[in-house]
Amino acid sequence: MVQYGNPPLDLSFAALSDATRRGIIDELGRGDASITSLADKFQMTLTGLKKHVQVLERAGFVVTQKVGRVRTCKLGKRGLKAEAEWIEAHRKLFEARFEALDEIISEMKQEASDGQAS
Repeated sequence: MVQYGNPPLDLSFAALSDATRRGIIDELGRGDASITSLADKFQMTLTGLKKHVQVLERAGFVVTQKVGRVRTCKLGKRGLKAEAEWIEAHRKLFEARFEALDEIISEMKQEASDGQAS
């Protein structure tokens, strides 16, 4: 089986595929937060939230820093440029294919209406 892997994109899309992780990114967009405050916000256990944060860290979306007993999360410096470029390239591909399909359907309709007129 052929595998088309792009590890950075795979990590990004896997991290962004979960609503809770997207929520964490949204929350950190408003400001840094501790694991405890995020767990409270999302009504999760500390262990559960830490697992989500680890996925976001591996993808580069979040960085954490431990000061004393508090682990603080903030947005990482990594943006979504590569992901946006991938999405745009595939959007263009789909758009071109749908336009080609529309042309075929139009031609078929025209042929059908020409056949009925005869």
